[in-house]
Amino acid sequence: MEGNRDEAEKCINIATKALEAGDKEKAIKFLNKAEKLYPTNKAKALLDAITKNGSSAGNGTYRRKAAERSENTNAQPERESQETGGGDSSKAFTKEQVDGVQKIKRCKDYYEVLSVGKEASDDDLKKAYRKLALKFHPDKNHAPGATEAFKKIGNAYAVLSNPDKRRQYDLTGGEEPSSPSHSHGGGFDFHRGFEADITPEDLFNMFFGGGFPSSSAHTFTNGRTSYSHQADYRQERTEERGDGGFSMFIQLMPIVVLILVSILSQMMVSPPPYSLYSKPSTGQTIKRQTENLHVDYYVTRDFKSEFKGSALQQIEKNVEEDYVSNVRNNCWKERQTKTDLLYAAKVYRDDRMRKKAELMTMDNCRELDRLNNLFRGG
Repeated sequence: MEGNRDEAEKCINIATKALEAGDKEKAIKFLNKAEKLYPTNKAKALLDAITKNGSSAGNGTYRRKAAERSENTNAQPERESQETGGGDSSKAFTKEQVDGVQKIKRCKDYYEVLSVGKEASDDDLKKAYRKLALKFHPDKNHAPGATEAFKKIGNAYAVLSNPDKRRQYDLTGGEEPSSPSHSHGGGFDFHRGFEADITPEDLFNMFFGGGFPSSSAHTFTNGRTSYSHQADYRQERTEERGDGGFSMFIQLMPIVVLILVSILSQMMVSPPPYSLYSKPSTGQTIKRQTENLHVDYYVTRDFKSEFKGSALQQIEKNVEEDYVSNVRNNCWKERQTKTDLLYAAKVYRDDRMRKKAELMTMDNCRELDRLNNLFRGG
């Protein structure tokens, strides 16, 4: 019953709007639905007020509902119907779907939601999510609370498929809130701090490449943001495409300007007189070596006649500074890569990663040590 509170509130809102529009029959219809989903004083008070005003439409509605219930007493109902949103279109759902939603709502932790054990692998999680997401997607399952169940399934997979979040969840998750005020919609937010970083519909689209075809618009929330999917999304995309090629040109204009500026700057700036690597395209193929650190660098054929004395010393100083800077940066990358491999090997207990880390040559770090020794010796 608790999980139907939101649906009952929707029915009461629809009934209130119907009363304002003078449609008492529709108001009574949705107030009765609200009472059936989740009895409240608000719905009861509105029904009493309409009855006391002597609404013939209301009395007729009561008589028709009683007659319908009497006619269907001996027939086993295979489908029930629920009206959502503000329209009058009904969508059918089965008792099995209702039981499935209630089962998801009773789950105490994310592992139970996906029906997997705590040792479940990534493949196990994916298989479980695929099966449940298709079963409880609101475009396929119209039972009360199906939207919240779908959201809960997506949240469970998003958390458990993230190694860091799953590790933290295993340590602190799995407990319901201490007071009902922390929960909304029948307990679907009982894992505060473990919300997914992706909306349930986006997660579904990642798996299946799009949602079920439907003209309806469902709203999902992850505790912080809300969005409408499919119909609204397609409308937005259509409006974006409707702007035509001019809109696309305006969007690409900054990139075109940056490319042109880059090309012009390269044409205007002359290349440096040296390169740490042989560059046939610029004619820097003549190999030289600095006098101090014996660093190899490449110049053009005219370099020797253009740079002499103090100018040559400054060039070689710049060469050595560039070289040392490159070696230092590359050494840092080597160390970072090795650290990451060792950490991953420890976390995932992967001997292959550990051996790969141990076999790294660390050439740049060895060269940096050589240069440091030269500096100390100098």
